[in-house]
Amino acid sequence: DPNYLMANERMNLMNMAKLSIKGLIESALNLGRTLDSDYAPLQQFFVVMEHCLKHGLKAKKTFLGQNKSFWGPLELVEKLVPEAAEITASVKDLPGLKTPVGRGRAWLRLALMQKKLSEYMKALINRKDLLSEFYEPNALMMEEEGAIIAGLLVGLNVIDANFCMKGEDLDSQVGVIDFSMYLKDGNSTKGSEGDGQITAILDQKNYVEELNRHLSATVNNLQAKVDALEKSNTKLTEEVSVTENHLMLAVANNRIITLQEEMERVKEESSYILESNRKVTKDRTADGHALTEARKQLKEETQLRLDVEKELEVQIGMRQEMELAMKMLEKDVCEKQDALVALRQQLDDLRALKHELSFKLQSSDMGVKQKSELNSRLEEKTNQMAATIKQLEQSEKDLVKQAKTLNSAANKLIQKHH
Repeated sequence: DPNYLMANERMNLMNMAKLSIKGLIESALNLGRTLDSDYAPLQQFFVVMEHCLKHGLKAKKTFLGQNKSFWGPLELVEKLVPEAAEITASVKDLPGLKTPVGRGRAWLRLALMQKKLSEYMKALINRKDLLSEFYEPNALMMEEEGAIIAGLLVGLNVIDANFCMKGEDLDSQVGVIDFSMYLKDGNSTKGSEGDGQITAILDQKNYVEELNRHLSATVNNLQAKVDALEKSNTKLTEEVSVTENHLMLAVANNRIITLQEEMERVKEESSYILESNRKVTKDRTADGHALTEARKQLKEETQLRLDVEKELEVQIGMRQEMELAMKMLEKDVCEKQDALVALRQQLDDLRALKHELSFKLQSSDMGVKQKSELNSRLEEKTNQMAATIKQLEQSEKDLVKQAKTLNSAANKLIQKHH
């Protein structure tokens, strides 16, 4: 049965990956130095990873025949994780690589040096819709075994590796698994069962510590964002206080209306005086002194009207500045709301990651007390952050209420002006 054969191959490759990763971590920790390309367990690890990535690849017909290369799926990683774009560009710039297989091998080595191999593989395996273009439905990368191997790769973040690939011939290397490195006799197997259990627990401990490091970094980033949001909230409060000062301009707007009424009254009096002067000129009954007084009064009223018009223009300009400040305040409130939504989403992701970490912590028999204390600290931090978010939401509601009050006041003033 082809499906049975493929399943058997997936299981064998997964077991080989477990042995390779475990042996590499144990030997690297015992060695206690940075690994290079000549280290035998590291070479075998890359050979096993190459076989895992080649399993179930669809054959593409080229001019020279059929070609099966795992470089195609690895090129997709830069679209899923932007950090991988640097690795892909470095691989393409290497002058000695001429084949897709060599580029894929160089990519694996650079990802291991960057300590991002597990992250990249998880991102790739989660997109089965993109992998279906390169792999058969029952390939290792399309099944559960691929996800297990991606999880095991997290343990490699505890080792340091350094490769110089400019002089290394990655195109013509023959990837053959050396099974003798993983074979043990019966006596040594029985005598090292306790050591194997301790090693497994240490591997779990290293894995949990790596997850804790990522989680702590996420918590610190989130706390920094909360602090920045609190500072911006304080700044917004100060802007609101400034806006409250602008509310005093509303009193000035009332004065504008009063000045407009006075200007209308002055216009009526001026027209009345002009009409009186016309009558005086027409009738020629008024003497020259009355005409002089009337002209003097007309001049004074005209000057008063000009002064009123200038003050009216100043008050209108101040009202326009207040409206502009209200629009900027509303825009700032919208930005703070978007920031709160993003912060709340990150908090939900943090909680989900905390639950996953709690589940993995329960699987280890050693260090239970330390892990419980760490979990309680994380819960306290999460509760504190939730309380902070509630306070920010309350302050946001207050700001929205103030913005609505300012908007209604501005609308009333505009209606009175019209």
